[in-house]
Amino acid sequence: MYKKYLTILLLLILNQAFAQQTIPLYAGKIPNAKPTVNEEYTPDQNVYFKITQPSLGIYLPKPELANGTAVIICPGGSYSGVWMKIQGSDVAKKLNEIGVAAFVLKYRIPDDKTMQDKSIGPLQDAQQAIKMVRERAGEWKIDTNKIGIMGFSAGGHLAATAGTHFNRSFIDNKRHTSLRPDFMILVYPVISFNDLITHKDSKENLIGKHPQYRLVDYYSNEMQVNKQTPPTFLIHGEDDQLVTVKNSINFYLSLLQFSVPAGMHLFSKGEHGFFTEPSHSNWFRYCSEWMQENGWIGNKPSAINNKQNPINKSNRSITSVKKILNKN
Repeated sequence: MYKKYLTILLLLILNQAFAQQTIPLYAGKIPNAKPTVNEEYTPDQNVYFKITQPSLGIYLPKPELANGTAVIICPGGSYSGVWMKIQGSDVAKKLNEIGVAAFVLKYRIPDDKTMQDKSIGPLQDAQQAIKMVRERAGEWKIDTNKIGIMGFSAGGHLAATAGTHFNRSFIDNKRHTSLRPDFMILVYPVISFNDLITHKDSKENLIGKHPQYRLVDYYSNEMQVNKQTPPTFLIHGEDDQLVTVKNSINFYLSLLQFSVPAGMHLFSKGEHGFFTEPSHSNWFRYCSEWMQENGWIGNKPSAINNKQNPINKSNRSITSVKKILNKN
């Protein structure tokens, strides 16, 4: 009997071990990289600093739940670190529960010492992640037309950059694989590098303290929206003191201007990181429902249909949004 339970335990451990795999983002030479010593470190296995060797964490759902949709997750960290757990692996596991394959991107930290052009380093990694997932979709049982990107805070800026700059390839792409995400989910994102609403640290870390005007405009993603921009869901807290909600609102209005399918929910209380209620408990369900409404996932996942703690359908109206924009 003891041996039987030990065998079951070992099988569970092995199943857990193989449920997640981390692979290098590039098979060979890393583009745009200068020769350097790998100084990456983490104080707590949550946030990682000085990343020069990008990687992709693979989280696949149970076969009976899998629906063919995939999401590449870009954690935040002001372009100075990457929060791999609370904005990465924890979210990946939530996506697995609703049948979505998740890929957590550990992207390079922009640094003149390690990159020839630090402003494009993170974008190269996001494009490479999209390319890799699309080209290996058969291996991971993914629909090549259901590959989205999700980002938090500065990772939201990276995701939005990937979704508005896909027509130019910053990586080797001999097969001309589409680098366009099929949809975007942007969570309290940095969107703009306009000094009036940007997150200063994210802007300076990516393009420097005294950037050229063309770079400011280029990475102000609300200015880069067009009719080909992927459908997008934005979620933000109105009381966010670190990244103003005007980032999400301006991007949303740009999407509407070009008739891009878009959804948005603003919590009146949420702060940056959704550490307060009700945002902490409900933010993922809003994202899941948007995915369901737009056909990215089906109706089966219990994470959506759980009737406990129901969502209050209180998305802000355009009139309310304009009032926020007009606040001093």
